[in-house]
Amino acid sequence: MTIENAPIEAVFDAHRRLGTVIAGLTDDQVGEPSVLPGWTRGHVLAHIANVTTAMARQAENEGTKVEPYPGGRPARDAAIEADSGRSADEHRAAIDTAVTRLAKAWDGVRDWNAPVTYRDGTLRDTAYAVWREVEIHTFDLDLAPVRWSPEFCDHVVEFLAQRVPDGVRLTLVATDDSREWTLGSGEAVEVRGELNDIARWLAGREPKGTLTGEPPVLNPWL
Repeated sequence: MTIENAPIEAVFDAHRRLGTVIAGLTDDQVGEPSVLPGWTRGHVLAHIANVTTAMARQAENEGTKVEPYPGGRPARDAAIEADSGRSADEHRAAIDTAVTRLAKAWDGVRDWNAPVTYRDGTLRDTAYAVWREVEIHTFDLDLAPVRWSPEFCDHVVEFLAQRVPDGVRLTLVATDDSREWTLGSGEAVEVRGELNDIARWLAGREPKGTLTGEPPVLNPWL
């Protein structure tokens, strides 16, 4: 179900898939490296729980702009570090608690266009943010094969189009799908590959397959 174009059901589907992936997670696996440099799986799981809670706070305070993380970015980073050492059971419980809080907060939303502090956006934007965080970081855990839906890949390309460098007209062609995008303007560059690999590359992750063409160096993820 989508409410006013907010991907509500997609978010909870993503969390359910995450739950399946981490159902058998052990304490030893929590401390092992994730795909993200410098982060263990514990860091990734702590971040997922904390960002889900942060977006719940945005909805709970509808009509009043509050910081997603009390104390700002330093507090966010400190919480991830502190919470990364939880046991596997504690991580699962923290994520379950965060999802329950998010569901309750979203049930009370009156206007998905309400402004929020997060990226100076709207509550709808926070729903897309949770979707991105859960889908992408489930991949980062490197615990099981992860395949993103075509709809999520569409969103990744749209959201990360700003990563295309200036002076480049980038055409992305999905070889396992009918999708094709042209982003930016300037020198023509074409990149071809499977849909998930294109989305992973744009999201700064290593594609599982091969991208053909000359993929440009992307701008930072803002």
